[in-house]
Order: sequence, then C-alpha cells, then structure tokens
Amino acid sequence: MVYAYTRAPEEQPKLGLIALQADRTMEDDFRRMMPADVSLLVSRVPSGLEVTPESLAEMEGHLSASAALFPEGHGFDVIGYGCTSATAQIGAAAVADQVRKGAETAHVTDPVTALIAACAAARARRIAILSPYVASVSDRLRDVLAAAGIDTPTFGSFDEANEAAVAGIDAASITEATLDMMQGAQVDAVFLSCTNLRTLDVIGPLQARLGVPVMSSNLVLAWHMLHLAWQGPGQPGGLLGLK
Repeated sequence: MVYAYTRAPEEQPKLGLIALQADRTMEDDFRRMMPADVSLLVSRVPSGLEVTPESLAEMEGHLSASAALFPEGHGFDVIGYGCTSATAQIGAAAVADQVRKGAETAHVTDPVTALIAACAAARARRIAILSPYVASVSDRLRDVLAAAGIDTPTFGSFDEANEAAVAGIDAASITEATLDMMQGAQVDAVFLSCTNLRTLDVIGPLQARLGVPVMSSNLVLAWHMLHLAWQGPGQPGGLLGLK
C-alpha cells in the first residue's frame, strides 16, 4: 500500500550554527537559550587545538565546506559562525562571504558583529573584556572593536592557548577574575569573550553584583540571531533585556 501525504508548513525561524570542532560549550548553551519554536541546525568547522592567529585564520578556508554540510536546499533565516577570535582575525565580511558560498541564508552573523549590535542597543561605548586567550589573539579583537567605536579600557585574560583547557575553566575562576578586573573600572558593560568559555551560569549573578550589563560570546550571538530572524521587537529581547 502506498499512501499520499501532505507537507507540514515551515513556519518557525530557521537558524544554523557553525561551531568549532574544538568547542565543547556552545551547543549546550544554545539549547538552553533558544525558544522552543525555533529550528536550530548545527555544523562543525575544523579548528586547531591551540588558539593562535595562524590557526584562527586557517578556518576561513573551511567555512564554505562546513556550511555546505547543512541539508541541501534548506534555506536559513540566519546562520551564525561561532568563534569570536577567528571573526576578529578573518573579518566579519569574509566570514559571511564564505558561509554564503556553502549555504542559502538571509543573514550571517558572528560573535563580534553581535557584540557590536548589542553594545549599540545597550548604548555601551566603553566595555571591560575578560578573555581566556593569549595577548596576540585578544589584541586583535580589541583593535576590531576600537575600529567600531567601542573602547576596551579594562581588560583581563587567563592567558590560555589550549581550547580544551578553556572549556574547563570553572565558574568560580570566571567570577573571581571578572570581579577583580572590575574594581574601579569605569565602563558601560562587561564582555566575557569566547564561545568555549562556560559563562552562562555566571552572567546573572555578575550582573546583579556589578550593576552593568554582562554579555558573553554565546549570549550576544544567540540574541543577534533571534533578532535578525524576527527582524523586530518581541521574542529576541528576552536574552539581553534589549529590543
């Protein structure tokens, strides 16, 4: 017996996420943050075990192939590339170009583009950054933000180049470092950089203690993807308390 069937409508926003091969944190965070009425598909891009400007730049050559691993013909509302430092190294425009070569999507975003958009929405022009990485990686991000008109006068780092070690940094270490870094700081917001850093559970308590917005790579990327998918106020505002 052969049966006829009808097709279910695709009404929910369709999001794609390209996570790093070495990232152990991002997908878990996104599962916690995304509304139930969103479709989220995930691909992976090859990435080095050591985070250096050279290993970050190498990802550009793999992005289109990683995007092409999404289901063929599945048009996305937004695809997000999940690496803050690599976006700063490669450039957001180049990232978007490579992603579009592999998949059909209305929008492409990344943690740096998302952070700039979140800072604009929060009217934050001076931010503190806590990074897990070595200076050669962190400095590039600060330069890109400066070019976008965002000053980073307060900065701290764990000076760690190994991705596996970054994923293992615990909440107590992140909290202690942030609070120490923020002593006497005159900034509008705090940014906890890196999609592999486990920040989601410390953001609320830190924000309550510091009295300024606390953002992370995964938080701003999820917020921006939802914002672009809905193209307006409402649902996406909940993550950052922004419209």
